[in-house]
Amino acid sequence: MSAKTNIKFVKLLPCAQLRPYIKYFAISENEEEQEYKVLPGSGFVIGFQYKGKIANVKNDLVDDLSTAGVTGISDAYKLFKSSANVGSVLVYFTETGFAHFAAHPAHELFNLSISLDDVFDKKSTARVVDQLSSVHTEDQRIKIVEQFLIGQLKEIEADKLVIEAVKLIYQSKGTLRIKDLNEQLFISPSAFEKRFRKVVGTTAKKFASIVRFNAVIADLQDTNSLTQLCYDHHFFDQAHFIKEFKQFTGETPDRFRKDL
Repeated sequence: MSAKTNIKFVKLLPCAQLRPYIKYFAISENEEEQEYKVLPGSGFVIGFQYKGKIANVKNDLVDDLSTAGVTGISDAYKLFKSSANVGSVLVYFTETGFAHFAAHPAHELFNLSISLDDVFDKKSTARVVDQLSSVHTEDQRIKIVEQFLIGQLKEIEADKLVIEAVKLIYQSKGTLRIKDLNEQLFISPSAFEKRFRKVVGTTAKKFASIVRFNAVIADLQDTNSLTQLCYDHHFFDQAHFIKEFKQFTGETPDRFRKDL
């Protein structure tokens, strides 16, 4: 992705009430038309476009996204194209946060980017977009989105077992075997998978592979040897490492590092 001079990306922390569920908000603006790649992350993302348009690009087909939408967990990169003069408020959820707002089980949105109208009340989401378009400061926009999310917040108890599973997967940098995870948590594989998918949005094995991938990305520039990187992150062999890396990024590790 080429460097752009007219890009703004500002991160802001949520209010105390939303902090257990949301990592951060972001205000993203770009004066120029741009095509860009989004790599797999470990949580859901909601986007509100208060100006301009964003489209999903797949197999050379351009599909305009709704002005308010949500993207679930994905096991492959996504390609997007923004119009000139685009502005968005982005909501980055914690790994288990989205489940506290939507009635749908999180796994139903795996690999999808859909309209918020399919998740929340259509009038409410339209009202948020209208309000965002009429204000001009970052704080005003964040407060509008916070009020919307607080209104959607459900009084459900957090699944502490799933939260503990996510913590253990992170501690291992995604290399913990799911069989070992089940044994540590004293739960049967079938019962665990059902709970994990419902809350997080994908299987524990797939989630662990995403965590491991992001750990690889974090170490990529600090490790000269790709063989060492493969060994450090417990890949079976280098061929497996390259295959998984290409699935997540569309590029080989060496090519990706050069682009960085």
